[in-house]
Amino acid sequence: MTGHMRDLSALGHGAGQGTGLTLAEGDRSLMRVVLDGENRGTLSPLQQADLAQAVRDLSVANRFAPRGLTGPFVLRLSIVEGRLMFDVRDADDAPLTALGLALGPFRRLIKDYQLLVESYAHAVQDGREASIQAIDMGRRGLHNEGATLMVQRLAGRVDIDFETARRLFTLVCVLHQRI
Repeated sequence: MTGHMRDLSALGHGAGQGTGLTLAEGDRSLMRVVLDGENRGTLSPLQQADLAQAVRDLSVANRFAPRGLTGPFVLRLSIVEGRLMFDVRDADDAPLTALGLALGPFRRLIKDYQLLVESYAHAVQDGREASIQAIDMGRRGLHNEGATLMVQRLAGRVDIDFETARRLFTLVCVLHQRI
């Protein structure tokens, strides 16, 4: 796939610059995540904060292990022809396996997330603190629902914990926004 690849380990160093942050290391973990896709969308401040938080949390701890493979892994996430693609690679970036999930089951959650982001921006602009708190609770609930769906959709193929799935759902929402 041609397009822009954003190495999330480079966050905080400028797009595509820096040596990168090594995520939690181990036989069953991600050491790096890369979003692959054309950079058509602009992220809101809330999406940028969610993206940065997801990367920070993944750097502290994660569990992601495709069945039958030993890590640590590099994960390249992309959306190709309506499918969420997990291009799993070894530490040297050599391809190990690719998994595709239909994006359809995630679309409602992604759309709801994007609506919450818009509502959040309006609430901040209008200074409505109570609305901001309610929207933030709704956002957390959506992330939890997305994580549950991610775990279910990857069941039998990838050993993943809830928190890692939650962070990956955040990255999927950002990726979807960018295409």
